[in-house]
Amino acid sequence: MTAPELDRVRIGLVSCSDRASSGVYEDKGLPALKEWLTEALHNPIEFVERLIPDERATIALALKDLVDLARCDLVLTTGGTGPAPRDVTPEATLDIADRVMPGFGEQMRQISLRFVPTALLSRQVGVIRGQCLILNLPGQPKAIAETLAGLPDAAGIFAAVPYCIDLLGGPYLETRETVCKAFRPKSALRPPR
Repeated sequence: MTAPELDRVRIGLVSCSDRASSGVYEDKGLPALKEWLTEALHNPIEFVERLIPDERATIALALKDLVDLARCDLVLTTGGTGPAPRDVTPEATLDIADRVMPGFGEQMRQISLRFVPTALLSRQVGVIRGQCLILNLPGQPKAIAETLAGLPDAAGIFAAVPYCIDLLGGPYLETRETVCKAFRPKSALRPPR
C-alpha cells in the first residue's frame, strides 16, 4: 500500500515596498517567506509572487487577483504595516476582506513585543476572502520567522494556519514539527502517511 500524496498548496506572497519595487534596494521579504514556508511545509508548494509599491489600490488589486484569479489557498504579505503615511497594507487588506480574523494580528504583536516595544505600532491583520486566508506579516525577515514559528513560550501564528485552511475547504497542510507544529483538534487529524 502506498502512502497518499500530499496536497499541493498555492501560496501568494506580496511584498509591499516603494523602494524595493522601484529597485532602490533588494527585497528581502519574499525570499524570507519562501525560505521559511519551504522549510516548514512537507506539501508541494506553488508560489505566486508580487513585489509592489505601497499603494492602497495596487495592494488591494494584487490581493484580489491572488485569491480570485490565481486561486491561492493562503496569501502572506510583508511590509507596510506601521504608522507611516505610506503604510497602507492593512487598509488594503481590509478593503477586500469578507471576514476579519483578529487573533492573528494580536498574536503577532504579542510575539514582537518580546523583542521591541515599538511592536505596539504594528497594525498587521488577518482576514478571509472567499476560501483564502490572508495575513499581513512584519517587514523584517527575522520578525517574519519569529511571528510564523513562535517562541519557546509563545505559539507562532502558523500553528493555527493549517486548521484554518482546513475549515475554509483548502488543502491539508502538513508541517515539519522541527520548524512549526501545526495544531488541529483530534477529530481533524488525518492518519499519518
